[in-house]
Parts: sequence; C-alpha cells; structure tokens
Amino acid sequence: MPTRRYDDSPGLGSLYARTVKATLRKAEYEPDEDGLTLELPRATVDADHLASYRDVTGFAAGPTLPVTYPHILAFPLHLDLMLDPSFPYKPMGIVHLANTIKQVRPIPVHAELSVKVRSGPERQHAKGTVFDVVSEVSQDGEVVWTDQTTLLSRGAGDSSTKADLLPDLALEPTASWDLKGNLGRRYAAASGDRNPIHLFKLSAQAFGFPRQIAHGMWAKAAALASIERSAGLPEAFTARVEFKKPLLLPSRVWFAHHGDDFALYDEKREVTHLIGKLS
Repeated sequence: MPTRRYDDSPGLGSLYARTVKATLRKAEYEPDEDGLTLELPRATVDADHLASYRDVTGFAAGPTLPVTYPHILAFPLHLDLMLDPSFPYKPMGIVHLANTIKQVRPIPVHAELSVKVRSGPERQHAKGTVFDVVSEVSQDGEVVWTDQTTLLSRGAGDSSTKADLLPDLALEPTASWDLKGNLGRRYAAASGDRNPIHLFKLSAQAFGFPRQIAHGMWAKAAALASIERSAGLPEAFTARVEFKKPLLLPSRVWFAHHGDDFALYDEKREVTHLIGKLS
C-alpha cells in the first residue's frame, strides 16, 4: 500500500461526516506491516490550541511540548486511517485498550515536525481482534517520539489468548481528583476526539454507558502531568498505560504514584480505571 501525504492536517469536521459511511462499508484487506501509511510532512503547533490542551490536562507552560501532545497532532491521521475504505474494522465501537508513548527527547514548542501514522498487524484477543495504530514524530529527519495505540475490534475471540498486561498493583493514593461532567467536552475541544460516549449523558447512553465517560488519553495526560509537577519526568522515557474500567463523569477518583508505577481508582478504591508504568 502507498504512503498518502498531506499538505495540511485533515479537517476533523469532514472526517466525522465520513464516520457513518465507514461504519456501513466492508473492508478490502487485512492490516499488515505493508499497510497504508499516512504522512503529514510539516506539522506545527498552534499556541492557543496548546494552551487549551495544557489547561485541561494540567501540564505547566514551558519551552517543550507535553509528552502526550504529539498524540493530538497525530489524531486526525488516526481517524483518516480508520475511515479509509481499505481499513478492515468499523471505527464506531472500537475499544481503546492501551497506549505506549516513547519520548526520545523533549520536543521544542516551535519545532517543525513530520508525523507518520500506520496500522500494525492484527492479533487475536479473548474478545475479538487487537491491532495497533503506530505514530512517529520526527524533527529534522530524526524520530523523536513514537506512540502505539492498542485497539480492540469486538468479535469472535480466542479465550485461550494470553495478553501481555501490566500487573494490577494496589497502590496507595497520593491525590484525589474531582472530575466535572463537562470534562469530556473540554478535552474534546482540545484534542479533536469528539466520540459521543465522552460528550453528554444521552449520547453515551446510546452506546450502552449510564453517562458520559472520560477520554483514556485525557487520563494518561493528567496522570503524567501530575507526576511531572510532583516528581518531574526524565527527558527520555517510555510511558505505558492500560485502560481498565470506564471512568464515568462526573466523579471523584484517586490518583496513585509510587516509583515507576501509577494508577487511577474510583472513589471507593474498588475499581481500577488506569494503570501505568514509566521506564
């Protein structure tokens, strides 16, 4: 499959308009290592957009990008990839299982970047089929940041499949967060991810949730921002998170961070929403 290059980032409005059509179409191929690659050779950061992202996630202002922000630059390409007629899975209903970000070095706010996105090979899961959307961000021809977004397409699965999961540690809380009902809408405005399950109670109920849920990538960003404020983050590191139970909004949650491990729990500490590890 070829590489598709863009002069500008795909418009999210037109992408969402194609979502219904993509949900109805049939696929033409299965993703593999030679699948379609999308490339945005010149990506720059809008200062106002970055400020909104910092505000909703908790990252402090500074000369370099928050470690999770390049995911926002890559997101329109993620969506365009999943809406392509050749993509084998229907975008609505895909479940976000995990995300791994590797920062090779901090990215200056004013850097001109190149973004590439592709789909990795599929593999069996107990509840269907799992695949990755892989992103690379380069500066001056050098890859400085990568992202592996692991997604599940529900279907006939293999119950014997063993997933490589992080241990679900019982960490002592270090902070409590009170999350408002409009958090999903605020993050959607900053990220472009306007999946209806995150926006309103009624739109979430249409997909089987009792009320709207927080974005997984907001939870990861807020966790890393909290760690950065309290303990600092290294210049080069990998941050892996797994998304467990949905985080309903509004709600009060506990955040825990000890050493390289961190987690997000419900108010009663009976439900794990997110577990993560730094390396």
